[in-house]
Amino acid sequence: MQTLAPSTSLAQAADQSEIDALVRAFFSVFTNKNGARPEVDAIHRMFIPQGLIIKCHGDHREIYTLQQFIAPRLQLLTSGQLTDFQEQEVSARTDIFGGIAQRYSVYEKSGVLDGQAFHAYGVKTLQLIRMEDGWKMVSLAWEDERDGLGIPVQLKHS
Repeated sequence: MQTLAPSTSLAQAADQSEIDALVRAFFSVFTNKNGARPEVDAIHRMFIPQGLIIKCHGDHREIYTLQQFIAPRLQLLTSGQLTDFQEQEVSARTDIFGGIAQRYSVYEKSGVLDGQAFHAYGVKTLQLIRMEDGWKMVSLAWEDERDGLGIPVQLKHS
């Protein structure tokens, strides 16, 4: 096994810290709990302009450009249909190689949708690249946990 040179370890630690902060910021833009105003337009600063966001549910896929994703989320989060919403990462694993990174993120979300309280978990996978102005997301895909699809043990404890 090869040991990383100290400068490489420091650089990777800095990259990890920056990616952690980016992902925390991403999750926070959807919060409307306690009257918070969702900041979904901030997604444009977090992604490359050509970014894709993909929702998976079994065999069904919804593939969005950033603008296609943002507009309906903002409506949902500000219309009163989805209230007290918050989403947060509960565990993650990030693999970094040079200027590319892959992150598996287990998340927890809760809120009130159409008057019904809910609490759920799921997995997001993010692909990132280092740009001149820092790490940016290239794509994100997610799927919620459901009957017959549980969070893999190796991701729960990352």
